[in-house]
This record gives sequence, structure tokens and C-alpha cells, in this order.
Amino acid sequence: MNDMTSTVADMMSELGRRARSAARTLANAPSAQKDKALTEAATTIRASIPAILEANAKDVAKGEEDGMTKAFLDRLTLDESRIEAIAAGLDAIVTLPDPVGDIMAGWDRPNGLKIERVRTPLGVIGVIYESRPNVTADAGALCLKAGNAAILRGGSDSHHSSRAIHACLTAGLEAAGLPADAIQIVPTTDRAAVGEMLRGLGGNVDVIVPRGGKGLVGRVQEEARVPVFSHLEGICHLYIDKAADAAKAVDITVNAKMRRTGICGSAETLLIDRDVAETIGKPVLEALAAAGCEIRGTADIRALFPAAKEAREEDWSTEYLDAIISAKLVDGVGEAIDHIATYSSSHTESILTEDAAAAERFLNEVDSAIVMHNASTQFADGGEFGMGAEIGIATGRMHARGPVGLEQLTSFKYRVHGTGQTRP
Repeated sequence: MNDMTSTVADMMSELGRRARSAARTLANAPSAQKDKALTEAATTIRASIPAILEANAKDVAKGEEDGMTKAFLDRLTLDESRIEAIAAGLDAIVTLPDPVGDIMAGWDRPNGLKIERVRTPLGVIGVIYESRPNVTADAGALCLKAGNAAILRGGSDSHHSSRAIHACLTAGLEAAGLPADAIQIVPTTDRAAVGEMLRGLGGNVDVIVPRGGKGLVGRVQEEARVPVFSHLEGICHLYIDKAADAAKAVDITVNAKMRRTGICGSAETLLIDRDVAETIGKPVLEALAAAGCEIRGTADIRALFPAAKEAREEDWSTEYLDAIISAKLVDGVGEAIDHIATYSSSHTESILTEDAAAAERFLNEVDSAIVMHNASTQFADGGEFGMGAEIGIATGRMHARGPVGLEQLTSFKYRVHGTGQTRP
């Protein structure tokens, strides 16, 4: 191990020890104290808008210099309204019930023992994310509210922005009398720091949450020596059934793809029932193109809409994060479900239909974390689910699935009350 690697390893090990110590304090911190920290952090964020914008400008300039795509620049860029939204997200978390200590179930045994299953914090959560600086606030605040210490490692492209936001979180913690180490940010952009987090920092990290592209998530899943909340790509599908309402189909499809193309809930593949290709499909494709979307389609899509480009096999498994959508005609809901089963990343899928039976079949048979009926895939968001901010969308099947909010950031323990019982 060279000196530089050793230095990073030592620094990260210290972060882990400090996080574990802070987690013990947070586990028993009253709700009012945690809420005060979040309220003070939100106030500081609003007061620090000029400083945050200045830091963000450095990141954006570097991104432009490095040739970052328009979609990634959009994810990176902050303005006053987005910073206000970050602060408002903290305010929203304050209003949510504290899950820690919640009695999930309770029962009495014939021998007189009283047993309770009670929510507890997970402990120390490592969050590894890429270009979105708002994740710094969302992840730190959610971990705090659920009684967990957080170690945040943002991408090098958002380094200045994330540190500016983190400073506000630290100010909130200190104002509430909580340890500043409750929310730490990795101070280096050295990729070796990620490797140290994935190895668990000497047993001090309890779970890793990756939030980013396929490369990041792939590395985390391959190298992690601690549990991971999986968050794969958002290859989200929108299926227009033969019983869809034409006006809804146009509005929802354009929103699902174009509202924000760089988020994981953006629709990447459009499936259209062949029976309504002319009556509904063509107007939908025209509306997408008018909104600036590039369409990549099969031969029948290109016959229907000649401006479409040819879709290649890799398009069906590509998360564009851009104003591009792949499109295909299908023979009914069954073929749509089969296509989704083959290519989906298990994130979010939506059916547009007025046929209750078709909707029920789609909702039951599509095995993704989020399945929708007559709604834009862009609602795949913890805030839109009423969960406050989210730490990500989990696409695995263990522990957490879908938006990872407060409840998903807790575990549980059993409390057993006796009156002197001994086991025969």
C-alpha cells in the first residue's frame, strides 16, 4: 500500500469510527432534537444561497469543460428555486413521523411473556452518489431523522456543491446539540475512498446505498462487503393499451419522458398496442417529437412515423437520461408484459388504459418496484409518495424496495417483558 492509499485508508477509517460513535447518540436522540437540527439546517441553506450558487458554478464550469452531457449538467445545476426545494425537502422531513421506537407488532404468549417488535435505526449508512448535489441534503436528513449516522461520498463533479450543502447540515446539527459527526462527507475525490467504504470501514458501516449510473452501481454490487440497497438503472416503460384515453396518452407520455429527462423515473421505452397505432400512437409520437424528443423505433414504428430513427437491440436496455425514447408496437398487454420482463431494470412501469381488467393484469404481473396505472413514471419519487425526500429507489427484493424513505432506513428488535419466567 503506497503512502497516498494509506493516507486515504486512515482518513476513512477515522470517519467510520466517528460515525459509529455518533450513531450511538442518534439512536436515542429525541424526535424534537433531530427535528431542530433539520429545521436549523433548512434555515442555513436558505441563508447560504449565494455561497451554494458560487460553489455550484465551479462544478458546472468544470462539467462544461469536461464535455458533460446536457442531461448530466441539468442534474448538477442549482438555481435559487432548486436550492429552495432542497430546504423545503428538509422541512417536509421534519413533519414526518419519527419511525424510531415505533411498535410494529405486539403479542402475549401463554406463559405470560409480552413480546414487541420495535423499529430501530440501522446504524451507519454509507451513501455513494454522483452528480446530484441535492442528494447530500436528502440522504443526510433522512438518515438523521431515522436515527442513523451517515457518511456521504458525492461525485467529484459535484464536490464543491455538496460540501457547501453539507456545511449547512453541520450547522443544523451543532445548533441542536447533536454531534457534527452524525452527517459526514468524504473530503477527498480520490476513488480509493469508495473502495474503503465498500469494505465497511472496519465494521463501522452497516449498509451502503449507491445512487448513480450503471458503472457506479455495478462497482458497488461487485465490491461491497456490507449489505447494499440496490439501485439499478431506471429503464422505465410506458405501455399504451388499446383502451387508453387518447388525450391522457399524449399528456402522460410527454410528461413521463420530457418533464426531466435526466432522472431515473424518466420513461425510456414506449410500447404501443398495435390496434391504436394510428389513432393514439401516431399523435403521441408527434407530440414527443414536437417536444424535442428523438424517437428510435422498430420498422413498424418508422412506417407509422418516418422521422423516427432505427432502434437497435441495445436501445431496449439503455437508460438514455436524455431526450431520446425507444418505441415499439406490441400485440396487447401480454406482449407488453413480456417485453418489460425481458428488458426492465425493475424500477418503474406504467400502463395507460381505461380497461380495468388490463390494468389489473399489468399491475399484478409486472414485477417492478413501482407499477402504475394512468400516471406518469416521473411520480416515482419518495416525495411524491408522501414519504418526504428519498435516499433512492431500491430495485432489489430484500429489505427495501421502491422509494427508500424513513421506514426503509430502520431495522427492528424484539423487546420481551417477563415477570420471572424461566424456560422448562
